[in-house]
Amino acid sequence: MALESINPEEIEPPVTYSHAIVATGTRMVFIAGQVAEDKEGTLIGPGDMTAQAHQVFTNIGHALAAAGARPDQVTKLTIFVAGYKREHLDQIEQGRLALFGDHKPTDTLVGVATLSRPEYLLEVDAVAVIDDPPVLSN
Repeated sequence: MALESINPEEIEPPVTYSHAIVATGTRMVFIAGQVAEDKEGTLIGPGDMTAQAHQVFTNIGHALAAAGARPDQVTKLTIFVAGYKREHLDQIEQGRLALFGDHKPTDTLVGVATLSRPEYLLEVDAVAVIDDPPVLSN
């Protein structure tokens, strides 16, 4: 599996994401929108965007691992932010960096009035491209 990040010269280069990614692989992994709940369903960080961002991206990491994918294989994120304000970007980025480090998937950030529960501040889904696992011969 290979990812090629592309940032055209004609568009200002982004700091936290890539404008385009060309992915070469054989399987796609789709991660459903993740919210800031732990494995018991307890909301982490009520009213705290930074804490919720860390939990959301932690959950994405768990889902990727369960599907046999790594964070550096993610090609696309969709980030939904309830009551979006510009200052949320830095708070969200803290959780994002904890999972992705220097990897910069493409993304779309959408400000929404509310999410499925009013206490959720953030929901993120992801798409990854991976290779089939090697077939072991007998």
